[in-house]
Amino acid sequence: MVINLRIATLGGFACILIGAALAGTYQLGRSNAAANAAALAPAAPTGGGLPAGHAPAPPREGKVGADPSQKFTHFRVGNKNVKRIFVDGDMVWVGTSGGAVRYDTRTDDYKLFDVKSGLLSNGVFHVGRVGEKVAVGTYGGGLALLDRKTEQWETYNIPEGLGDAFVYDVLTAKNGDVWIATWSGVNRIHGGDLKDRSKWELHTVASTKGGLPNDWVYGLAEGKNGEIWLGTEGGLAQFAQGRWENWNHAKGLGAPYERVKNAIDFKNDPAKVSEHHARQKQEMGLQNIDVAYNPNYIVALAVDAQGVVWTGTWGGGLSRYDGKTWTQYTVSEGLPGNHVFMLHIDPGGVLWIGTNNGLARLKSGGGFEVLTTQDGLFNNAVFSMATARDGTLWVGSFGGVAKIKPS
Repeated sequence: MVINLRIATLGGFACILIGAALAGTYQLGRSNAAANAAALAPAAPTGGGLPAGHAPAPPREGKVGADPSQKFTHFRVGNKNVKRIFVDGDMVWVGTSGGAVRYDTRTDDYKLFDVKSGLLSNGVFHVGRVGEKVAVGTYGGGLALLDRKTEQWETYNIPEGLGDAFVYDVLTAKNGDVWIATWSGVNRIHGGDLKDRSKWELHTVASTKGGLPNDWVYGLAEGKNGEIWLGTEGGLAQFAQGRWENWNHAKGLGAPYERVKNAIDFKNDPAKVSEHHARQKQEMGLQNIDVAYNPNYIVALAVDAQGVVWTGTWGGGLSRYDGKTWTQYTVSEGLPGNHVFMLHIDPGGVLWIGTNNGLARLKSGGGFEVLTTQDGLFNNAVFSMATARDGTLWVGSFGGVAKIKPS
């Protein structure tokens, strides 16, 4: 079913748009990003689940009717945010608030994994690998590992040592340690031996004596020298050689409010409806700002091959830290939006930035190249991205995924 839309080009990627259903009848239609602004804002954890209603349940597995000759394909997932995309060889995993979908790029087969398949929650925030198993971090259901041969799940939750049942990111460090970002601190499992409870540690604001600036740990990344970087709701932290250090807005993280106040698209202040956010704004001295702005809140984190740390903030734009100096990038410098939801460094070392208002690519000479729905993206709110080994880009947003083949 071909949709007659424009051909666009994004720096070497030729794009032709067609429509395809990634999960059978998960076609609840494209939604306007502005009309769904409240759904786009990162909020205190809530239980994930399939949309309510009386419509028949969509098929749990089947085939996608994609046209392999096309360069740009849309896969619709319904009224859901695509919070993580993970490319595992020929398999593409799409993590949504209604479960995780596994798509086989060779055969066009897909399969949905959710609570009926062994997960403890339908809300999926992270998909990746731990050893030979697929790791899924959920909203309220802890961490689940899938044996790819048997398709059986093993789950880890608070009784096993997990800091919290809400899991946002998982990192396997070069030394074999596994780090798990949760809503109540970060776990470190020495040697990655999850089955040995004695190998589990939990680091919090209290246990690190403030070295970790906030217990809501949202992102993890490893530096070129093995240091661990952590993005939290209260700033950036580093763990290196047994020591903790942190940075917040006062030290250079996030652009000042005066610089971004005219380009804050979300006017709904989370602090008005959440005691958690209200307390956090009070702690950061932001109580007089009544829009969705918090430069200390790191929503996305990445470290490039040179060791430069990139952070995406909630309304404070993109920040760059080279170990000495902070630099901020906002709409004024060419970003499409000041809410940065996603950072992805592709195999060529190019930084991609997913915002509330489009996808940007950092050009080698400086500045940004921007792609929006005007050019064929499924939705301007970009939450996730991955690059396949053939160079194909997978971009996740509200309601669906765009697949962009290299030209």
